[in-house]
Order: sequence, then structure tokens, then C-alpha cells
Amino acid sequence: MLYWGDFLVSLPSNIIMKEWTNISLTVTEVDVLVPDPPPEPKTRVGFLKITLDPNTAHTQLLLSEGNRRVTLMNHQQSFLDHPDRFTGWWQVLSEQSLAGRCYWEVERKGRVYVAVAYKYICRAKCGNKCGFGHNDKSWALHCSKNCYTFCHNNTETPISDVGSSRVGVYLDHRAGILSFYSVSKTVSLLHRVQTTFTQPLYAGVSCLVRKHYV
Repeated sequence: MLYWGDFLVSLPSNIIMKEWTNISLTVTEVDVLVPDPPPEPKTRVGFLKITLDPNTAHTQLLLSEGNRRVTLMNHQQSFLDHPDRFTGWWQVLSEQSLAGRCYWEVERKGRVYVAVAYKYICRAKCGNKCGFGHNDKSWALHCSKNCYTFCHNNTETPISDVGSSRVGVYLDHRAGILSFYSVSKTVSLLHRVQTTFTQPLYAGVSCLVRKHYV
């Protein structure tokens, strides 16, 4: 299961939906119905892998299990300098871009941002400008113990439903739809965004507490 900054990721190819399970993030192929309002995942089959991009990971994030797991550490890791690396926030992006219709789930423990972002989000500054949800290049759900907040372009929208420890994310890139769900025995909508995405998106996770579990 997913801990503070710990997640495992998988991604399928040639599918219309994908799913993360466990931040540990695991993506799977799903069949989708396309009603109005926007479609939601109906079934899950065929787990495939997605990897985290070590060139984007903050130096205190430890990547393991073939870059499918990340853990927030108390000390620097041995990464080479790279212009894509986050240096101000404990963040990491997926290696693969997300297009079409995608669905993933993040089971988390502790304070995290579950996000999607453009590739060219700010990397080097310590201020809010580079944090997921605090600029016009990323959309994020801030998850803490007693509060969920949707963040985009430094604007925060409180969510009344605190939800469960598992968050589902649905993206329809072409339609400009991004939805966050609380996932337990049932699935309930937390927040939905209708916008226009102008670039490919990448899955992202930001850890907010200097603590890790192995």
C-alpha cells in the first residue's frame, strides 16, 4: 500500500483508460462507457507498468523497484544534475505522458498532492510557483488527514467530502475533463474540472512531510 511519499506506478499502452493502485501507483486497462456526464471506469484488467522519471525527482526522493516506487528520505540521494529535476519541492513526474482517457488510483497515507502537470512546469524555485497546483501548468488535489483541497494556478477550492485514503483520478485529455474521486467500497466524485489542455500531461506526486516508510 502507499505510504507518505511512497508509490508504485504502472501504465498500459494502446488503451483508453489506465489505473494506479497503491501510491505505489499501478495503472490498468479499463473498459469505458461514454455517457453524458463524462465516463467513469467500469472494469479493470491487464496491469502494465509505468515508470517515474528519475531526471525529475527531487534529490530527497528515493526511487526503487525499477523506478516504480518513490520514498521521501531525510537525506540527499545520488542523482546527477539535470535541468528537469525539481529542486524546491519534493516532487516527481511520470516518465510517460498521459493522453486520451486515463484513470488511476492513489492509496496514500499522510499529506500529498496528487497531480497532473505539463512537462515544462517550473522546476528550480522554492516558492509556490513550482509546486503542483500553484501555477497554470498543473492541477492537483491536496490530500491531508482531515481536509481535501483542489488547487490550480494558486487558487484553492475546499472540498467538503474528506473522502477515503484512496483517490481516483480520471483524465479525458481531448475533452478537457479532470475528475478526482474518493474510492472505497463505493466511488464518489470529489471534484471535476472542465478546461482545455494544450500540452501532454504527466502524472505527478508531491510529498509534504519529511518522513518516510519502507
